[in-house]
Amino acid sequence: MKKEGTFLKKASRFWRELGPGLVTGASDEDPAGITTHSIAGAQGGYRPIWVALYVTPLMIAVQEMCSRIGLMTGKGLAGVIKEHYDRRLLWLVAIILLGANTLNIGADLDGMAAATALILPFSSHALALFYTGLIIVLMVWVPYHKLAGVLKWLTLTLFAYVATAFVAHLQWTEVLKNLVVPHLEFSKEYVTIIVALFGSTISPYLFFWAATSEMENHKGKERKDHRRLVVTGHELKSMRTDVTIGILFSNLVMFFVIATTASVLFGTGLNPDSSIADVASALRPFAGDAAFLLFAIGAVGTGLLAIPVLAGSSAYVLAEVFGWKEGLERKFRRAKAFYGIIIFSSVVGFFMTTLGYNPVFLLFLTSVVYGATSPPLIAVIMHIANNRKIMDGKTNGIVSNVMGFITLAVMTFAVVAMFVFMS
Repeated sequence: MKKEGTFLKKASRFWRELGPGLVTGASDEDPAGITTHSIAGAQGGYRPIWVALYVTPLMIAVQEMCSRIGLMTGKGLAGVIKEHYDRRLLWLVAIILLGANTLNIGADLDGMAAATALILPFSSHALALFYTGLIIVLMVWVPYHKLAGVLKWLTLTLFAYVATAFVAHLQWTEVLKNLVVPHLEFSKEYVTIIVALFGSTISPYLFFWAATSEMENHKGKERKDHRRLVVTGHELKSMRTDVTIGILFSNLVMFFVIATTASVLFGTGLNPDSSIADVASALRPFAGDAAFLLFAIGAVGTGLLAIPVLAGSSAYVLAEVFGWKEGLERKFRRAKAFYGIIIFSSVVGFFMTTLGYNPVFLLFLTSVVYGATSPPLIAVIMHIANNRKIMDGKTNGIVSNVMGFITLAVMTFAVVAMFVFMS
């Protein structure tokens, strides 16, 4: 009993100490991510599941670069670009991020509302308005580290897809074969799915959030002469562990969502024009009549975790561009412009839900847009992470550079192929 108690205490402490990396990874599995992975499995079967394996080291490499930039500079990516690069690049990056983030906020709100409407007798528009108000209130009046500490427990509902995989009669030989051996198919539908899968995992808002969250995590670590304390090897190691665990969590869920939907929904016609109910039906083998309830809990939990990250990353960028006071730990009266951007982004996202687009289509489109806009941002991140003047000697090593260039090359090739097939 004593050993069991010690183990539980250590596990509890380990869970509490996981920081920005876990929140970043968990927020990646938002309603847009779950929907994209479901469509990939339903349309492509087990064939696109290799992305879940091969994207993992690439995603870790990019997110580690972003976190290291924030840790070493004490600034977010926008702040670094503003100080060391041409202002035109700063504005280009800001426009790309703000546009993509606003689309994602609208899509997530739409998905959360549609999922909740499966179990509650309210209109999706009313529910979207409720969630918009709830998120604004929580972000303005509740310190984000407390909010994230509660919400990350809701992300555990995503493991329902893991349970479903073991009762849905997966063809494990085919799963493992397609996981290890990438299936390449040059058609518009398949290439678009691959771009969406990359975009749902290697997402621009996560680049900015990783850097700013590390910056926030180390605020106050200054000497009397106002210089930051030297970043220790222990801090770098802890950051890398946190990032790796967050991404492994995210991509494990991605693997099981694709595998489950491939087993349950392949050949049923699920596509971007389908309904949220069709996506939720993947949980029926495990949850039966409670499938909609379980899906709604997961969609709302991940949405409440992801939307603050989306709106927050946009606010951090504009705050660094214009020199505003920033920080999700600040009181509203001390960072009115910063919180104003969060409120504005959330409200615009809500109005997107009233335009009549199918929530599933909007969620899938978000992933495609992220996949198309990530390559130029990755190129910028690579340049920053290799700049000795900026990184104070903690520039990329050989492995980071190789992984970064592979990520850039693969995503660029996929995006170009998608546009070629669309033309």
